[in-house]
Amino acid sequence: MTDLTGEGEFRRGWHILLASMLGIGCGLAAMPFYTAGVFAPHLAREFGWSMGEIMAGLTITTVVVVAAAPAAGILCERIGTRAVASASLVCFGLAYLSLATLDNSLPRFYATWAIGATLGAGTLPITFTRTVNRWFDKHRGLALGLAMTGTGLFGITCKPLLAWVIGDYGWRAGYFTLGLLPLVIGLPITLLLFREPQEAKPTVDAQIPSTLTGLTRGEAVRQWRFWLIAAILVPISFALAGAVPNLEPILLDRGLDQATILTLTPLIGLASICGRLVGGWLLDRFWAPGVAFVLLGMPTISCLILAGGQLDPAMARFAILLIGFALGIEYDVVAYLTSRYFGLRSYAAIYGIFYVCFSTGAGFAPLAFGLIRDHFQDFAPALQVSAALLPLCAAGFLFLGKYPKLS
Repeated sequence: MTDLTGEGEFRRGWHILLASMLGIGCGLAAMPFYTAGVFAPHLAREFGWSMGEIMAGLTITTVVVVAAAPAAGILCERIGTRAVASASLVCFGLAYLSLATLDNSLPRFYATWAIGATLGAGTLPITFTRTVNRWFDKHRGLALGLAMTGTGLFGITCKPLLAWVIGDYGWRAGYFTLGLLPLVIGLPITLLLFREPQEAKPTVDAQIPSTLTGLTRGEAVRQWRFWLIAAILVPISFALAGAVPNLEPILLDRGLDQATILTLTPLIGLASICGRLVGGWLLDRFWAPGVAFVLLGMPTISCLILAGGQLDPAMARFAILLIGFALGIEYDVVAYLTSRYFGLRSYAAIYGIFYVCFSTGAGFAPLAFGLIRDHFQDFAPALQVSAALLPLCAAGFLFLGKYPKLS
């Protein structure tokens, strides 16, 4: 008899969650996003680059991901997620190691980001959540949340780790340290524990449905729901992602000292973990678009707080926690909506397109925030725009309607 209880799903699939958590945490979705702001002041001092020029590296990554993410999704459908993830972790780690040898050439800096994004696209959640969705059904939301906590765990640990490494050994050692993470943590765990259901032992495989239901990629793009989700994701990801890589400069502008900022910025990762777990639990019990509307609209308050004048640590902490909580649910919502509205037949290919939409907003946001800061000498205008976008666009999820019956 098939064991469909939550306990049975987690007993069978714990190793998939652990591998996904560490693989995502050591990958393209987490490392550039959480660390760009840490390196920016050092690169500016070393090479004389402006904040906008430095943050353009993330924009280059976004442009490349537009093509690389769907390609990674298609590769997962053809050769399997384990092979794609393993090869990509190696390439991504080597790209980060090369950043430790930077000189004052901006073209080389940008080329490294482009190569890292191209070859590292297989470390994105597209790869890992495809397999998580196949191992979990009844508690899919919580499982996705647990898998995605890798980004939050990285967010918590990377700031103190880099503060120590850079403080004692310099920023080049910081890049070298980050480059080792995919190679010595992500890759071995992926090779050891990450498996598609059909690669599992027969006794386990028998408990997991082998037939994938849902729409093909071609069928999905003819659905109005597909285009509604795609249109919503760009502005929401822009509004959420602009502040995080620029968080250190924002807080400095608001009068906080470097020591205080160091204690505050890791809260992003902690809040992200809470958002993933609480959000995943809610997705399993309530209508996902409603959950998305509430949780993704809340950071409006954060943007307004950060856009104000002088900021005390308590208010900064509250603003950071709200942003982190929302960041924790966004990836999960997209993965969950993809599986429920379009099924698992072409999940990776469909989610790959959604990831492009997410990455477009998130990738251009740091550059836009940096350029606005360079022009106005303040992040406030960018934060105010974000405050307006979040509740307006999150309300769009409410039009998705009931989950369709997929065959």
